[in-house]
Amino acid sequence: MAQDNLAWQSKLVLLAVLPFAGTAVLLVSFGWATVSPAVVIWTTGFSALLGLITWKLRAATPAAAATGALITASLMFSTADLPYEPWHTALIPVLVVSMLAFAATRAGRRKKERLGTAEARRGRSAAQVAANLGLAALVASEPVRIWFLNSRWLPLRAHSGMLMQAMALAALAEAAADTVSSEIGQVLGGRPRMITTLRAVEAGTDGAMSAVGTLAGVVAAALVAGAGSWALRGNWSFFGLSCAGAVFGLVFDSLLGATFERKGWLNNDAVNFLSTASATVFVPAIMAFIPHLGVG
Repeated sequence: MAQDNLAWQSKLVLLAVLPFAGTAVLLVSFGWATVSPAVVIWTTGFSALLGLITWKLRAATPAAAATGALITASLMFSTADLPYEPWHTALIPVLVVSMLAFAATRAGRRKKERLGTAEARRGRSAAQVAANLGLAALVASEPVRIWFLNSRWLPLRAHSGMLMQAMALAALAEAAADTVSSEIGQVLGGRPRMITTLRAVEAGTDGAMSAVGTLAGVVAAALVAGAGSWALRGNWSFFGLSCAGAVFGLVFDSLLGATFERKGWLNNDAVNFLSTASATVFVPAIMAFIPHLGVG
């Protein structure tokens, strides 16, 4: 019931992501069309195909699949370069996130159904997709990068392009880590413990973590960060910062769940969106303390 009363937060997440991503895709596609039409064709084609496959696998509703396709296109355009190679864009980490989420959600489904924590068979909603992937698209977009260049973050401006990509990758890795940690923890983690009190609680409790689930989440974060670092041609610092940001976001997600979500102040979509945001903020925060740490 509390989640129903907070449905406006899910709508707010959609409102924050969809108009921005849609406008960015529209404007950037026109720009790329004048330089290299192939970029537009490959980007829209791969994004639409991924959305279609996701819908056909019943991993998402039609609206959610379309939302995911739009976010994927936005991320691909934001990370495209010439000479254009689709596999050297954000398509690769998005694919890894999607595959990990699909596999983890279906692992031990019968046990999750008995616990009452299984995902709906119709798949994820548009708000869930926007909450998990939308922040990455916002951070990687050209308007945000330009804002960053004109901001007062002087020690970090020299790294702006790759830094924004590392921040976006941290958000994607956190989304995968959160999903895998929760889904695998319910199946293999036994009774988890609240992050705030360390009391043993039932599986699926907001703010609870298990050793197995957390380890699975860290592995998922590393896989996404590794795939993204290869695709975006980042160095070891790029990988380390993205992965560290994701792990920070995973812990922050549990803290929000144990406090604001349990009190009925935030719903799950808001928690997921804020957790990916914390992962992105962690990356420049570390670089501010270590300004000589290059990311590309």
